[in-house]
Amino acid sequence: MNTLADLPRIVVITGASHGIGAACAKQFLSNGDVVYGLCRSTPSNDRIKHIPTDLKNDSSVQSAIDQIRKESGRIDVLLLNAGIGISGAVEFTELKDAQHQFDVCYFGSLRVLVPALSLLRESKGMVLFTSSVASVTPIPFQAHYSACKAAINALVSALRNELHPHQVRVAAILPGDVKTDFTGSRKKDERGSEIYPALINSVAKMEHDEQHGMDPSRIARKFLQVSRKRNPKPYYSVGFAYQAICVLVKVLPSRLAAWIIRLLYA
Repeated sequence: MNTLADLPRIVVITGASHGIGAACAKQFLSNGDVVYGLCRSTPSNDRIKHIPTDLKNDSSVQSAIDQIRKESGRIDVLLLNAGIGISGAVEFTELKDAQHQFDVCYFGSLRVLVPALSLLRESKGMVLFTSSVASVTPIPFQAHYSACKAAINALVSALRNELHPHQVRVAAILPGDVKTDFTGSRKKDERGSEIYPALINSVAKMEHDEQHGMDPSRIARKFLQVSRKRNPKPYYSVGFAYQAICVLVKVLPSRLAAWIIRLLYA
């Protein structure tokens, strides 16, 4: 008779059709896990159990979790990855765009997490988030994206203590520059560039770094590695340079850290 430990893990990934999410799905599938992809567009990998899901719609998300409950009865790993990006000067960014940033990345994750928690408690599973190095080094002209990822980090810290009695583990991966189609799908607002002359060059530098960044498979391997840990740290970065950045912003005087970021991006 098979025990629970002998069964393939049930892994649920939001945003599994593109970029880091697609790479994670491939990595977990190669590990022998069963992967559900909660996303609007159909993943190219037909081994993913795709459930069309609108993360901004409560009933759509609830229906997806209900289907997983009915088909598999549990969730072992919930990877909250889906996201979008906007850039522009805070002064000229439409409020609706900032709200959309949070509604997809932060509240979209929350919409999936809340109904999934009962299944995660039963399986003593794991919640993983895609955060960003920008959460600890907020980038000029990407203020709302940085703030959104910082909010996710705060959620991770709180959840770890809330879920500790239930043996549900929580962690976040903080990628740096990764080469995906995320760059091309970013909504860029260049209004106010005559007032903020660094805006256009700052975003261009950031996008250049992304398109010359690491392959998303490296991030996916890190997610798989962390998913196996019994006592994970709250945050992980990938690559020596980004690990060094995350350490330096903790130990450098805040004004010096701000000066370095300003030198690079503003």
